[in-house]
Amino acid sequence: MPIVNYKKYCEMLDNAQENNYAFPAINVSSLESANAALTGFAKAKSDGIIQVSIGGAEHASGYRDMVFGAISLANHIHLMADKYNVNIALHTDHCRIDKLDSFIKPLIAETEKRRANGEANLFNSHMFDGSDLQLDENLKISIEMLHICAKNEIILEVEAGVFGGEEDGINNENVPSEKLYTTPKDMLKVYEALKDIPNSRYMFAATFGNVHGVYKPGNVKLKPKILKYGQEELCNKYGNEARFDLVFHGGSGSSKEEILETLQYGVVKMNIDTDTQYAFTRPIADYMFKNYDGVLKVDGEVGIKKIYDPRAYLKIGAKGITDRVIAACKDLNSAGRTIS
Repeated sequence: MPIVNYKKYCEMLDNAQENNYAFPAINVSSLESANAALTGFAKAKSDGIIQVSIGGAEHASGYRDMVFGAISLANHIHLMADKYNVNIALHTDHCRIDKLDSFIKPLIAETEKRRANGEANLFNSHMFDGSDLQLDENLKISIEMLHICAKNEIILEVEAGVFGGEEDGINNENVPSEKLYTTPKDMLKVYEALKDIPNSRYMFAATFGNVHGVYKPGNVKLKPKILKYGQEELCNKYGNEARFDLVFHGGSGSSKEEILETLQYGVVKMNIDTDTQYAFTRPIADYMFKNYDGVLKVDGEVGIKKIYDPRAYLKIGAKGITDRVIAACKDLNSAGRTIS
């Protein structure tokens, strides 16, 4: 099916919110990872979100131009998604203030050009990561970005609080622990700042102890009830229609119980990157160890062409991503629930 339009994307999020499930949001940086994610969603019969980070976009461009890399990946996914019978939304991941003018705004400009020609949006949603700013400054820029997005039928993802750990060159490993938890007061402030922007829609990444990267069980102290308390305070003041569409970042290694609990509190999107990176690399490592005399020209031999052909092991890595996407759809209860 074609990449979703704004109306269908809103329908996806509404359905997830009403039925307590969430969409895996899979980071991709290559044709292999993009195709593998699409295949995973199709096999799980789940709608989903495919997203591109700044680092992923740079990689896709040969480390020359992150905007061009993002456009290239997005165009490929637009082309390929039409061959699958599930709904896919395209999103860009964390973008801080210093990259707004060089990453998100040029991508929105590209969408504006497409819309002027009667074409579909390039990306359906973008994330502004204002976590390194004071909340008032964060919201000031979020308001500006939401106006721009609303004009182009783009959903904005905003963040309050800080996600710990390190991902895509952003290092928050030494952030004080209290900053890893968004307060109900902050959540209320986010809603009040953004609620009156006409024709707008946004998702909200509130923090409840999330940490990017991968850790042994017990090392990350998630407190999902923070989301519950924030939603309750919001709904008590403004009614149930004010309920946030929440985003779960830093979920690698989270227990199934923790994931299911967040779905009860309004999480509709869960980012998955670290786990799919490992799912890609692990089977390739196994392949290399088992076939070292085929992939290497050992002791004057010539190796085995069909073994060292990159297509042989990239296919195995891609299957690892596909399998991980299917598992994520099952964990988030989106499997078998496509609205196509």
